Amino acid sequence: MLIDVAAPVAAAIVLWWASTGIILYLDGLPHNTFKWSMLAVSVLGFGAFLAIAYARHETTTLATYVSFCGGLLIWAVPTAAFYFGVVTGPRKTGLPQGVTGYARFRAAVETMLYHEALCVFGAVVLAILLWSATNQLALWTYLVLWAMHVSGKLNMYFGVPNLSQEFLPPHLAYLASYMRTRPMNLLFPLSVSCATIATAVLFASAWTAPAGSSDAVGATLLGVLTALAVLEHWLLVLPLAPMALWNWSLKSRPSAPFPTPTQAGSPGE
Repeated sequence: MLIDVAAPVAAAIVLWWASTGIILYLDGLPHNTFKWSMLAVSVLGFGAFLAIAYARHETTTLATYVSFCGGLLIWAVPTAAFYFGVVTGPRKTGLPQGVTGYARFRAAVETMLYHEALCVFGAVVLAILLWSATNQLALWTYLVLWAMHVSGKLNMYFGVPNLSQEFLPPHLAYLASYMRTRPMNLLFPLSVSCATIATAVLFASAWTAPAGSSDAVGATLLGVLTALAVLEHWLLVLPLAPMALWNWSLKSRPSAPFPTPTQAGSPGE
């Protein structure tokens, strides 16, 4: 039935759009609100772990949605910690002039090293919690979000036309100096191709599973999430305005100047 397909598709799109917008909106509020926002996200994340633990051996459609939402909420914790400036990296300054090659890459890694460690920790905890579990959708949701997030950051580091600096809050504006404006980079087609193949495999799994089953719903949710990640990647290179999707969430932040991204140079820079 159409509702069996439309429900998970709509749920994945709305949850992706709303969760991203909420983080962006909270991130634009005055700095003294960050501790309360971080506390709220952390409480939701803890509640998500409990919900995931409850649903890990359930194969109902409801348990599938619970696990998917749980994975999104767990991912929201390191994401919020980064954008609120709570957990970033040892380097909190812009890229010095003239730094290229490996030194540039190392400096970029240092801006988010602790954040990536937190992401690894979240994945490990989820993997332990769901080890041998029947319902592992929360872990796969988290891994898809993390993988595509890392891919997006790497593509902005190597160079894309649309950096969308407007998404960076003023306290993280220095990150723009580690990005590069370039028509294309060698990683982009590989990223998009791999994600597109994964999307096709997931949708094929959803198609072959019994209609309305937890397997069909889970594969559809992950397929739509991966497809949205592919869309986000294409927005890095197409002449479109991705900010339009979340204009409402950016109204909470004041406008601020951004460091100039690195212009296109040699592939090794």
